[in-house]
Amino acid sequence: MKRILVPCDFSDPAVQAFKFAVAVANQQNAEIALLHVVELPVMHDTVLMPTLTFEEAYLKDVKADAEKNFAQMKTKWAKDGPKVSTHIQYGPTTPTIRQFIEEQQIDLVIMGTHGASGLKEFLVGSNAEKIVRTSPVPVIALKNPLKTVKHIVFPSNLNTEQEELTLKVKDLQHAFGAKLHILYVNTPALFKRDTETKEQLQAFAKRFMLQDYTLNIVNDYSEEAGIAAFAHEVKAEMVAIGTHGRRGLNHLLTGSIAEDVVNHLDCAIWTYKAAR
Repeated sequence: MKRILVPCDFSDPAVQAFKFAVAVANQQNAEIALLHVVELPVMHDTVLMPTLTFEEAYLKDVKADAEKNFAQMKTKWAKDGPKVSTHIQYGPTTPTIRQFIEEQQIDLVIMGTHGASGLKEFLVGSNAEKIVRTSPVPVIALKNPLKTVKHIVFPSNLNTEQEELTLKVKDLQHAFGAKLHILYVNTPALFKRDTETKEQLQAFAKRFMLQDYTLNIVNDYSEEAGIAAFAHEVKAEMVAIGTHGRRGLNHLLTGSIAEDVVNHLDCAIWTYKAAR
């Protein structure tokens, strides 16, 4: 974990994400890239020159404001380190961030989110949810201030073929020195007997040589509800979960547990889209 990206719109969740990134970077000897993405306005003026003049003035003001805010954030929260670079790019938010991740060889994204709900979630979703769905590297999304991570909940379908995801979660646990809570959520649609699930949990822990962990079964009406209830019960600061990265009509029809959790849980959410 050498390069951490913090997408920043200067909202309170974005500032909280930066503060947490500073703590992580200091602990891991990493550097931070702060990125502000400006979505360009669509102009419909039939006279070309007034439009160009307005855009030039607009972009100049936006850049000046962003640089001022960056300087204040660095002075207030990262005065004594780590190394922080600042970037301003123009374009659609999600594709621009994704391209930045690839070009700058980012290892981890830490971003704030307001969440999304109702019709907005169904039609648009939050920017964090979109990044979770498409990012090639792990993403930590948080709504509230976070100083340390002592308990990580890892919901799993107990598929031992999820080696890439599980090894990433082990690295995450090691980075924070946290206790790992392996969780299986038993739902009416995918019911299993507890005796069968316990055996699978034990085999899963043995297969991946887990340490400092607990094995847990929760019965609930949905995976999201079970994850939320258990995370609250153990006072987890973070939930680590894989995502399928579904897009388009398939995403709208089937949804994603990871993205639902990002939008609705109050604790930090670490997500990773393993290669298929």
